[in-house]
Amino acid sequence: MIEVEDKSKCDKEAVIKRLRRIEGQVKGIQRMVNDGKYCVDILIQVAAVRSAIDKVGGIILENHVKTCVKDTIEKSSDTAAKDKVIDELMYTMLKFMK
Repeated sequence: MIEVEDKSKCDKEAVIKRLRRIEGQVKGIQRMVNDGKYCVDILIQVAAVRSAIDKVGGIILENHVKTCVKDTIEKSSDTAAKDKVIDELMYTMLKFMK
């Protein structure tokens, strides 16, 4: 979740702003393809979108670790819950890095 505290709200707004920018980039790529633009130019834009979406994912992952994971580890006395949140984090990171 991206709305745990005031700083996180700013992060949420920044993520939404980035996603809107990415949406505009994707629409631009669609126009380029539709207009028959040079393939290399399209591929450069695709790489830019991929990089931007990876950045958004990194921001969300960082927020998750600093809030949800941290809270569970600090506040829970249940070892199974701590193990579960760490396993979930590892699974998510492996999926994210693919």
